[in-house]
Amino acid sequence: MSLDVSPELLAEAEAGAIREEDFVDTIRTSLPYAYNLVSDLSTQLHAGITEFADNQTPPASEQERGQLLRALASDAIRGSLERHFDITLAFQNCHRVAAFRPGARGGETHTRFTSTRAQILNQSAELRDC
Repeated sequence: MSLDVSPELLAEAEAGAIREEDFVDTIRTSLPYAYNLVSDLSTQLHAGITEFADNQTPPASEQERGQLLRALASDAIRGSLERHFDITLAFQNCHRVAAFRPGARGGETHTRFTSTRAQILNQSAELRDC
């Protein structure tokens, strides 16, 4: 299961729409490694003048790796994190996550980062089993 959903939030969802802030809080508490990594990348991106901020450090545990994969594999989770932090996320392998400014999607740097060539160049024997 990806998220630990409170009974209150589940009841709200069953009754209709939920507040995105409540969903993001559920992400934060359920997937703390993924949330904190995206938060840190967002802070780096918004504090600097670089085109993107990225993580190249593998997670310390399989639990952390699983959190990251669950967060980025879900359109709802990923989209909520992007809106919450005002970023566009890009993902390679099991841990290389990059935060771009929203307007960068489809631009030269974003396209290069998300290209098949970049994916191939970011492979290594250590990452093949992730």
